[in-house]
Amino acid sequence: MKNLKTILLLVFFTSLLNRCSDHVDYEAIEGYQITSEIYFQQESDYDAALVGTYDPLQWLFFNIQLGAIASEISLCGGESATDYIGIQQIDDMTHYPENNVLRQMWQFLYEGVNRANYMEENKANIDFDGKDAMYGEVYFLRAYYYFELVKFFGDVPLFTEARLTAGEAGTLTRAPKEEVYAQIELDLQNAIGSLPDSQSQLGRVNKYTAYALLGKVLLYQDKFNEAVSALDNVIGVYSLVSDYGSQFLRFGENGPESVFEIQYSNQSNWYDWGCAHCSEGNYAIIMNGPRGWSGPEYAQGWSFNVPTEEFYNSFEEGDSRRDATVLDIEAFAATTGSSYTEGYDHTGYFNNKYIPRAGESGGQTELNYLTNFRIIRYSDVLLMAAEAYNRGGIDDGLAQEFLNQVRRRAFGDDDHDVSASGTALTDAIWEERKFELSLEGHRFFDLVRTGRASSLIPGFVEGKHEVFPIPQQEIDISGLTQNAGY
Repeated sequence: MKNLKTILLLVFFTSLLNRCSDHVDYEAIEGYQITSEIYFQQESDYDAALVGTYDPLQWLFFNIQLGAIASEISLCGGESATDYIGIQQIDDMTHYPENNVLRQMWQFLYEGVNRANYMEENKANIDFDGKDAMYGEVYFLRAYYYFELVKFFGDVPLFTEARLTAGEAGTLTRAPKEEVYAQIELDLQNAIGSLPDSQSQLGRVNKYTAYALLGKVLLYQDKFNEAVSALDNVIGVYSLVSDYGSQFLRFGENGPESVFEIQYSNQSNWYDWGCAHCSEGNYAIIMNGPRGWSGPEYAQGWSFNVPTEEFYNSFEEGDSRRDATVLDIEAFAATTGSSYTEGYDHTGYFNNKYIPRAGESGGQTELNYLTNFRIIRYSDVLLMAAEAYNRGGIDDGLAQEFLNQVRRRAFGDDDHDVSASGTALTDAIWEERKFELSLEGHRFFDLVRTGRASSLIPGFVEGKHEVFPIPQQEIDISGLTQNAGY
């Protein structure tokens, strides 16, 4: 990872980095226990293992894409109706358990859990200065991986004491999501208790990152008072950048508004389409660019994740976020004399936050874009706090203030301040999240958690599509139950 360099763990992670396990219960490595006994004998072993526990964050590119494509603001796009069929089906709400994209997400998230658990399993081997703070990072990461799992799949297998081994195949059961959320909260509280206020290395989480994620986890459960208590710790620690669009450019990464970013690098020359996640680059970026592009500023891509015209036109007049978020490709091409090829589901618009830009890749171009994913921004914290204060009946005045801080940045004045209260204020906050955080992976889950998905997402079936199907391979191997409707 950029500024958090990936280290090949010759003992622990070599086999895991060079192949994807096909399911949660992957094959045991011969002599695995002997390996674990000779590892974790010095501080550098723990440092290397921690970097390995961060590493699966880079593989979660589809998580961000689907948060937009599964909603109403973006279409799958691509070359044809069968290009990345797993994503096409999710866009159309016709997905089912045999879906390679969902299976890959499941694998990668549990790989992250397993790596965190392996560190937990060997925590007591030795002591050294800074060990507690290091394990605060481990607990944060495990909480993040489980949060993504419960968001996408609902009830999921829950294990925390040790890595899952082949001997446990067929013994897995799905824990109720309430139990998974309880473990996530516990991990984040433990992280908060040991993480420092800041880190010297970009990309490593701190105490306020954990408070912010805890606030989000609590908000997803409608625990408004607890969410306020968590998010209050983050208010004022970060700040909004003056130019909204600048934070999505190269020089805007890890800026004053950044609470949590997944770090990527363009230094890897890795080229293996059987393991696209093995590079240090952001593979999702090439997916968002215009096909056959010939022109300035941008680079060609595969025309996925295309915003709809309705979404583009829904921005208020004077909202600076519109053009920073959505590229009107026809207008830009006409102005610059550029050319491109229309893809499937062409809308005339592209994701301008996560679009391939000229000169920002290296090695194997498609696999090595260096664009970070902005997972939690300070504006998200402000809007979450506004929602918790409002929906919890705690303080509509503070809710208005946090909401209006975001709007003043968007419009450059206070003429667009919101003065509503009660449910009207709730609606205003939800609408603001649509524009402030669009195409960053939040929209689908915001609609689901607030009960609006069935009325806004075409094809969404209430009681079914709130979660995605458990991958069929997991059903076959581990005997897990399936989500309703699939």
